[in-house]
Amino acid sequence: MMLIKNGWVFTNQNTFQKLDVQVENGRISALSEPNNAPVDTKVIDAAGQYVLPGLIDIHIHACAGSDFCDGTEESMATMAKYLGANGITSFVAASMALDEPKLQRVFRVASETIADDTKKDRAHLCGINMEGPFFSKAKKGAQAEKYLINPDISVFDKLMEASGNNIKLLDLAPELPHAMELIRHASKKTTVSIAHTTADYQTAIKAFEAGASHVTHLFNAMPAFAHREPGVVGAASDIGATVELICDGIHIHPSAVRSIFRWFGDDKVVLISDAMSACGMSDGDYELGGQKVSVKSGRATLADGTIAGSATNLQTCLRRAVEFGVPLESAVKAATVNPAKVARIDKEVGSITIGKRADLLLLDGELNVKQVLIGGCAVIS
Repeated sequence: MMLIKNGWVFTNQNTFQKLDVQVENGRISALSEPNNAPVDTKVIDAAGQYVLPGLIDIHIHACAGSDFCDGTEESMATMAKYLGANGITSFVAASMALDEPKLQRVFRVASETIADDTKKDRAHLCGINMEGPFFSKAKKGAQAEKYLINPDISVFDKLMEASGNNIKLLDLAPELPHAMELIRHASKKTTVSIAHTTADYQTAIKAFEAGASHVTHLFNAMPAFAHREPGVVGAASDIGATVELICDGIHIHPSAVRSIFRWFGDDKVVLISDAMSACGMSDGDYELGGQKVSVKSGRATLADGTIAGSATNLQTCLRRAVEFGVPLESAVKAATVNPAKVARIDKEVGSITIGKRADLLLLDGELNVKQVLIGGCAVIS
């Protein structure tokens, strides 16, 4: 048995309370007011520290020089170890627009990795965020245009099968032919997200009515919000969709970050990294979706200047959100509780709740990582 004592624990009321957290057999077994530890109990003194649920990144392509779309167990393991050491204890890996055979190979390897859920020295790969290939060429961002196709139910079904039913999010542009049919079909199996789109307000509303419920990296790769043409952003607000924010200080201005938390409320915002392989690495030349990416001063761009994902992990995004003026409680909720719900993994992770896996992150007052536990086992201490 383990007892994490004297820390400021993030509770299910989205507040911090001074509590002791008891862990047994890799699960949270009790929460109590600080008291004396039972005999034969391993004690972690978290005095002066925040105790958070492990962070959950539901939109990350790569990190530590390895990419999910490498399609190898080694790359996925490298990502998982880097993320775990940085307090991101669960992740949903994002694919890119690639040809169908390559995506099938990647998804099959991911399925095998997800099934091997016994390792405690790394983050858990919880599923796949299928970002592409059903996107608008006009808003392709860093997606390779040659692989973009119209929404296709049969393609989605084959990839879902290859993944072992582990596609947690499906991203698509709702204005494309057959998009509404795919939304109605796929939303029964996974979370459908609007992404890389030229959709106007009415088209976005129809997509939400068909079953979409989420928006991929809000503001990026979609029409700007305007007072006469509110677009996807306005539709998401009206319908009450959840929305992703890349809070790296590059993709979105701090004022927009603050505004979205006020506008949508902290139960609808999901912080993501959208990280590529340069995350955790030095500046230099990298690759994303088969395209060359240059990273300078932490800014990742294609040759034409298009921003190509981020080089920032979710723990840093959490800290920057707070630096930008987002209340700590709201930022934590957006990096734990909310992504767990969107990815439909909240029965297992996302909060410090009795019975859930003991994935915990201890931060000091400046939000630096002090200790990470995955399944009750220390990754760093």
